[in-house]
Amino acid sequence: MVNHVLSQRCEDAGPHGPRGHDTGIDLRVLTAVEAANETQKRVLVDKVVARFSEDLQGRRFALWGLAFKPDTDDMREAPSQVIVHELLRRGAAIRAYDPVAMDEARRVFGDLPGLSFASHQADALRDADALLIVTEWRAFKSPDFEQMRALLKQPLIFDGRNLFNPALVRSLGLEYHAIGRGETPRGAGLAG
Repeated sequence: MVNHVLSQRCEDAGPHGPRGHDTGIDLRVLTAVEAANETQKRVLVDKVVARFSEDLQGRRFALWGLAFKPDTDDMREAPSQVIVHELLRRGAAIRAYDPVAMDEARRVFGDLPGLSFASHQADALRDADALLIVTEWRAFKSPDFEQMRALLKQPLIFDGRNLFNPALVRSLGLEYHAIGRGETPRGAGLAG
């Protein structure tokens, strides 16, 4: 009965399937999960603000990954949308790169002042105050950390996908902030 009711309500579907609103079914758990997912999209922004301050005027960030998930150009409910808007709202500039979703991102974001697109992942890093990793593309899992350090203004990564081993990244002289793995003290791991 429940599956039948939900399948008939596909017009109330999000990108991940029916939500079930207006079916008479109590969906408090699903609503709580959706709220948690929306909050999670802001975690990287919160980490950036904690590291730099609420005012990001004059700061430039490299952003790797615009699609909702790897191997697609799907931008529906992509965390990158929230992150881009929140950083721009605080005065930051962003240079973004995605292996597949660049055309879709240009369509979704339009001509937002402060947002530009890089032709390669290394191009996004040039003179950025930090790198934010938003989608776990295979191409991002084994970067040239030496090149990364040379291109970034500050050797600083905010990794929203936990792609790297924190001890390894820190041993290479980069400050590394991941999700749910504890924090690197400010300045720790930076080579003199």
